Amino acid sequence: MPSSRRPTYAPPKRTSRPAPAPGSDAPEEAPRRNPGGDVITASRSITDQQPTLNAPQGHSQEKPAGATVLAFPEPKGRRRRKRVLLAVGTVLVLVAALLAAAVYSPVLALKTVSVTGTRLATPEQVQAALEPLRGKPLPQISDDEVRGLLDSLVQVKSVSVEARPPSTLAVAVHERVPVALVKQGEQYQLVDVDGVQLATTDDPASASLPVIDGGAGAIGQDLFRATAAVLGALPADVLAKLSNASAQSVDAVELKLVDGQTIVWGNASEKELKAKVLAALLKAPADPKNPVRVYDVSVPRHPVTR
Repeated sequence: MPSSRRPTYAPPKRTSRPAPAPGSDAPEEAPRRNPGGDVITASRSITDQQPTLNAPQGHSQEKPAGATVLAFPEPKGRRRRKRVLLAVGTVLVLVAALLAAAVYSPVLALKTVSVTGTRLATPEQVQAALEPLRGKPLPQISDDEVRGLLDSLVQVKSVSVEARPPSTLAVAVHERVPVALVKQGEQYQLVDVDGVQLATTDDPASASLPVIDGGAGAIGQDLFRATAAVLGALPADVLAKLSNASAQSVDAVELKLVDGQTIVWGNASEKELKAKVLAALLKAPADPKNPVRVYDVSVPRHPVTR
């Protein structure tokens, strides 16, 4: 006999859940119902924040927890360049240190001055003029400094300087060449092609140079320079055979030999060719029956003797 008692069903008690705090990132729980009518709740906690792609510039991105950073090795070419630059820098520093030590080292201080090439001046005069350089390191002595100290010696035209470590300075002197004598009172002055007075002598025969008649003051600077230029072009053996030189104008320079012959030179043009022609004429055999009194080389390609 069926029972008349009805079954009773009591739904499960719902537990109250605290509301999420304001500003919390936790999402709301979505209620779900099972087929039996019970309310099932589910929640999910986010522990790792995924990196946001295309984050705005200026905002830092947090690394995911437990992420691994890979370090790639430096390229071999870059490492090699660094080693080369380091080696070059070290060498340059060492070279600079050595140069500084050489330039300022007292070990290379000047003690001896060696002089060659002097005839009119004396080695002692050159050494005395270079005395201010004594004790100065050789690398600090320049050619211009040596020339400046030797300007007081008119005989010196130029010099060549060579440093010979540890303490010697070799000075090769190139002197001016006297080409004529100019009479001044009872003395004769030796002059070069520029008219620079190099020395004096009481005996003109000792110099074996021609005497310029009247000197620079008497015949004028233009005539003097023209005559001196002619004498400067002559070889030493021909110059030694001359007794005097004169000029009526810059186009009429004449020379006299010690034997009495006259040389008509003309102007100072083609002086090298005229000098060669004159030297050849003077070497020609003399004819006792027709002695030569005049050598005319004013037109060097057509010389005349009479």
